[in-house]
Amino acid sequence: MAKVNDDTFTRSRVMGELESMGKPNTAKTYGRHGVTGETFGVSYADLGDLHKRIGTNHALALELWKSKVHDAQVLATKVADSETMTKAEINGWVKDAGNYVITDAISALAARMKAGLELSLKWIDSKDEWTSAAGWGAISVLAMNGALDVPTARQLLKRIVRDIHSAKNRTRHTMNSALIAIGGAMDELREEAIAAARSIGKVEVDHGETGCETPDAIAYIQRMAARPKRKRSTPR
Repeated sequence: MAKVNDDTFTRSRVMGELESMGKPNTAKTYGRHGVTGETFGVSYADLGDLHKRIGTNHALALELWKSKVHDAQVLATKVADSETMTKAEINGWVKDAGNYVITDAISALAARMKAGLELSLKWIDSKDEWTSAAGWGAISVLAMNGALDVPTARQLLKRIVRDIHSAKNRTRHTMNSALIAIGGAMDELREEAIAAARSIGKVEVDHGETGCETPDAIAYIQRMAARPKRKRSTPR
């Protein structure tokens, strides 16, 4: 996404556009996925279109985050400049997180940063469910993007086997996603990841009042391995 310096995209203008695009049913859907607080109910398609018009605008991202409105904070993670974003800023964002919709968005931003791996490894040590979930989510993205080295990934597989069943609910889900991403995207570790999945067995995650399911790691890894790499996607 190209960087822009369009001063017309002020916080006031963007917040107004977001509010006008909101839909009550979409807001209810976000609520079922754990989003609390103020939410306009802007679809991801509309957020994507607005992101394309804004481009990268870090100052705006910081202002949108301060609004505490869910849709604005998701947009903030998209328009933020990963090269400008500081560790202090993103650590503040992840500390504010209270649901997996926003932690998934933060994970994607963290993985674009030069300090992405450093941040991820720190976050997965957190006792806070959302912070640790964001860390494992970022590891998934790093693995999918070819930005995770084999020795580190191998150690993470061992950690997943050891800790996944005792981890907090959403952390279990993103640990499983990291296992799938490593096995599906890193050819050198595919068999180790499948062996890890066999050792782990079924991963139980409470998805609340949604139709979401926790992917079966072995089946998902095998499907990913069979696809052209350009078509692979990080499991959610």
